[in-house]
Amino acid sequence: MKTAISIPDQVFDKAEQFAREKNITRSALFTKAVDEFIQHHQQREITEKLNEVYPEQDSTLDPLLAEIQLQSLQQEEW
Repeated sequence: MKTAISIPDQVFDKAEQFAREKNITRSALFTKAVDEFIQHHQQREITEKLNEVYPEQDSTLDPLLAEIQLQSLQQEEW
């Protein structure tokens, strides 16, 4: 899809130079940049939601379960 956007000259110049150095089109550069930006923020949203849940929940390991896990590791041959 074609679109028109306005960006500061300094950002455009840096993008133009970067695209030339990497031998990619501006369109490919801007597409990749926006995609990575969105992915980064989606991951942060997931982390924020998990952080909202876990302060309310006890995330410590049950002592009995921890002991059982420790015992099973001692039986393993490394």
